[in-house]
Amino acid sequence: MKPKNRIRQFALPLLAVLAFSCKTDTGKNSREKVTLEKKQKDAEWIYLFDGSSIEGWRGYNMDTLPPGWTIKDSVLTFDTELGLEQNYKGGKDILYGAEEFGNFELYLEWKIPEGGNSGIFYHVREGYDGPPVVAPEYQLIDDENYASIHDLTAYNTSLGYTENPEELKPLQQTGADYAMHPPAADKILHPVGEWNSSRIVFTPERVEHWLNGKMVLSFVPWDEAWYEKKNSDKWKNSPDYGKFKTGYIALQDHASPIWFRNIKIRKL
Repeated sequence: MKPKNRIRQFALPLLAVLAFSCKTDTGKNSREKVTLEKKQKDAEWIYLFDGSSIEGWRGYNMDTLPPGWTIKDSVLTFDTELGLEQNYKGGKDILYGAEEFGNFELYLEWKIPEGGNSGIFYHVREGYDGPPVVAPEYQLIDDENYASIHDLTAYNTSLGYTENPEELKPLQQTGADYAMHPPAADKILHPVGEWNSSRIVFTPERVEHWLNGKMVLSFVPWDEAWYEKKNSDKWKNSPDYGKFKTGYIALQDHASPIWFRNIKIRKL
């Protein structure tokens, strides 16, 4: 064998080893980068409820948690009997009072019973009759069964719904920006008793509502269309509704049992 051929014989395997080593190093570096980015992103999240403590939570306009709110099996629970809509006189809403938030991404998981109703509020300020008159609400409700259990006729008639006032309207359904923006008709809502996930992304340029991994609505806060909606329907006599740019995160008791877990938020 000639010397050149012998050199080539040894050089080719060496090049293959070097190439494999470079690919391995590149793959390792890429995985390490992804892992680091994930850790950094995870570190941005603030857990408002991690399954073990109710620290920071209290009733709206209160110093302590109202009766009925408790932790059961690592779940934040409102333990009560189902009340009827027509008998509802205002609930024991709670808020995370340790910090106010402006621009944020909020994530949580929840489930409700048959006929259940609740909601997620943001930019909440105290000193009012309750969060609804001042804070936007991500609606949580039993879309399928609510109207068959609760009499909505008087309530909907008072809002000007003269056609089929007994029905649950799109602006009142799960995922809605309550009484402002309806959710997409093709949303994915799990049956009562099963866990759902919700996400709210708020910035002054765009607000997004997500349900079970799918965006169900978006809108621009405080633009001309927003004010037109606000001043023409349910909130026309609530001058402070939606005007605050920071505030607390709150959860609604609407006379029905409710379960929450994995409540976390990150600032944007």
